[in-house]
Amino acid sequence: MARRIPSLNALRAFEAAGRHGRMTLAAEELNVTHSAVSRQIQHLEDVLGVPLFEGPKNRLRLTDAGSTLLTGLVAAFDQIDLSVRAVADTEDGPLDVSCPGTFTMRWLIPRLYRFQAEYPNIDVRLTASSRPVDFSRDGFDVAIRVGVAPWPDGAEVIGLFPEQTGPVLSPLLRDVVSSRFGGMSLLHTRTRLRAWDDWLARSGIAVDGGARVEYEHFYFMLEAAGAGLGVCVAPWPYVTDDIRNGRLVAPLGFIESGHEYVALRRARRNRKSNLFCDWLREEANTFSASHPAKTREGGEHPTISSTIAN
Repeated sequence: MARRIPSLNALRAFEAAGRHGRMTLAAEELNVTHSAVSRQIQHLEDVLGVPLFEGPKNRLRLTDAGSTLLTGLVAAFDQIDLSVRAVADTEDGPLDVSCPGTFTMRWLIPRLYRFQAEYPNIDVRLTASSRPVDFSRDGFDVAIRVGVAPWPDGAEVIGLFPEQTGPVLSPLLRDVVSSRFGGMSLLHTRTRLRAWDDWLARSGIAVDGGARVEYEHFYFMLEAAGAGLGVCVAPWPYVTDDIRNGRLVAPLGFIESGHEYVALRRARRNRKSNLFCDWLREEANTFSASHPAKTREGGEHPTISSTIAN
């Protein structure tokens, strides 16, 4: 069925006038004269056979028909604008980035202001997700993930930095921690249930912890550790600021987990994703150089109590 759509210029003039409430402001937005907007709206009313505005010229208000039409047109023009921006290879508009929630909160957002200051016309829209990436299904432009190769087909892989993990806990527990965390609750997150097992296997240290406590999200677990509810294994990027500020301590330092943080980008590049991934790589390099994770030194594993005492 053929669409019965009046002149798009007339629809744009009416939508701008209705949205602003004044034809003068609509004319400024569309870069035309006041009389041109008025003529377009009059033409639209003639085509539709109904008045769209009523009242004196200096205090026009929408009729019921005008309100109904405006609601639909605002949504329609917004969608057209989004669709055009989505395919236009420009340095403005939305850029959809998928990223694990805690990494977003603890590492990406505290640095994102620098990207926004350099590229104010790029609207970075963040979505929290750790699920496997499938660019044929997902609508985002860039995905940040932590894991191991192989990475998804059809994705360009930009390495950021290797992951290092270690046990962290509140400094309030310094005096009550025995060697091997005896009796202390071992905190886990359901989003990474093997964090303790993987660290124990790689570190070669045995622990004698107490109850196993699980949290739904990583950031819940980190808050619990900071509140003195137990000890958890956490990645260095998630706790860097907490350790520097003294909110958490890492008595055994951090070791390589075997995982890597990467940015995955669609094979079909665009300027916005290029700029963001270049910036992300620079930020990752700066972070690795300026905030190296504390590691254990020497061939023997120190006891937990002696490390804290030092």
